[in-house]
Amino acid sequence: MFEWQRIPLDAKGSIANKFEISPDWIIEILLPVRASRSRRVQSPNRVIRKITFSIQNGAKLGWLLDSADESIMIFEPNKLPELKEQQDILPVLSVLKNWQLTVADVFSWLSFI
Repeated sequence: MFEWQRIPLDAKGSIANKFEISPDWIIEILLPVRASRSRRVQSPNRVIRKITFSIQNGAKLGWLLDSADESIMIFEPNKLPELKEQQDILPVLSVLKNWQLTVADVFSWLSFI
């Protein structure tokens, strides 16, 4: 997710087809094993590597959603990762400062088959 003022534009002022910068907020979801059997099983370390790469290259916030235990690992620059569960309030970008949601809110919007 990009903050509006950071969305890359092409020479015509339209949104670029290719973004070569890290997003402001990266959200990744680990699928449950039963949902990913038809596809290659996700490597948690590969997903974490992607999030930390983005944080090291300008992202302000990263969420790693683990559908197996309905928790969210939070990644922020210069901080250790932090695990959030159930009714914990999640950090959001400063442009969304009035938006409060919990881990339970996020997982109530998602349906994993």
